[in-house]
Amino acid sequence: MTPDQAHPAQDTQAPARPHRRPRWLVAVAAGAAGAVTVTLLNEGVRRVLPHAPRMDVIGERALSGTLRAAGAEPPRGRDLYRATLAADLLSNALYYGLVALGQPGGHWQRGAALGLAAGVGAVVLPEPLGQGRQPGARAPRTPVLTATWYLAGGLAAAAVAGALTRES
Repeated sequence: MTPDQAHPAQDTQAPARPHRRPRWLVAVAAGAAGAVTVTLLNEGVRRVLPHAPRMDVIGERALSGTLRAAGAEPPRGRDLYRATLAADLLSNALYYGLVALGQPGGHWQRGAALGLAAGVGAVVLPEPLGQGRQPGARAPRTPVLTATWYLAGGLAAAAVAGALTRES
């Protein structure tokens, strides 16, 4: 009897298990999708539509104020714009990454809720926080578009999170 005959062939292939991506990876990808969506809408539409949301200006005011409060001199002009854009992308990505947390299958609800909360906050909070109004804002168009941009970001994050967590 040969060694092969003494031990019958065993199936060396484990049963196929669905590949699950790490939650942190899903959160990073979903957050990036949400942040990029909001930024592209804000940056693209403001160049072609009168009274478009100007969250870039609110962001510049917030970043300048924060740096001054910390005792630092804020950048100016194009450097301020770039620093604000980077800060917006990072903070929005962290925020929209929350879509990947919680029970599986609830991405759309979480994305919509996060997007609406951010949108309402972006409309309501700048003035009470000392950031003033968006330049050229006209009700109801500008506030509705502002909230819509953030809702779109939440839904984009939900779409990516859902796509990445589906079992293959």
